Amino acid sequence: MDSTDKTTPMYSIGTVATLLNISVQTIRLYEQRGLLIIEKSDGNQRKYSQSDIERLECIRKTINEEKISIEGIRRIQAMIPCWEHIQCPMEQRTQCPAYLRHDAGCWTYKHQSNVCSENNCRDCKIYKHSIDCNNIKSLIRKHQTPQADMNQTIQTMNNVIV
Repeated sequence: MDSTDKTTPMYSIGTVATLLNISVQTIRLYEQRGLLIIEKSDGNQRKYSQSDIERLECIRKTINEEKISIEGIRRIQAMIPCWEHIQCPMEQRTQCPAYLRHDAGCWTYKHQSNVCSENNCRDCKIYKHSIDCNNIKSLIRKHQTPQADMNQTIQTMNNVIV
């Protein structure tokens, strides 16, 4: 493995938990809630890359420093207009759960009969770019008008509060 490759899964869940000083159960919860996609070995063991560790650090920072809940993070991830970033045709968007729903990142949905259906979400540029907390804002804002941005922010905050 090239030492600069951050995407090769090579760490066990126990190692990652120790590195980040969090429990294995917490990491599994984040996976179950769709905050990250993990690889599994042939023996069905979870394996994490350096990029996965960075995503977990972002999640922890968001929860601990920004005081945003797991559901709040899911809603923020749902605001990323993946369909515009990957230039999904309008007829496919109207059938896509990531376009129609607003409760999680696009990688949490089954993609059928669209440009994403043959792709591994872990390799998607949207998923990769959202590893860094600082990139999420740019992914959301790139294709929104200021009013649409404000309306979605208010809607998201209302949904998280309720």
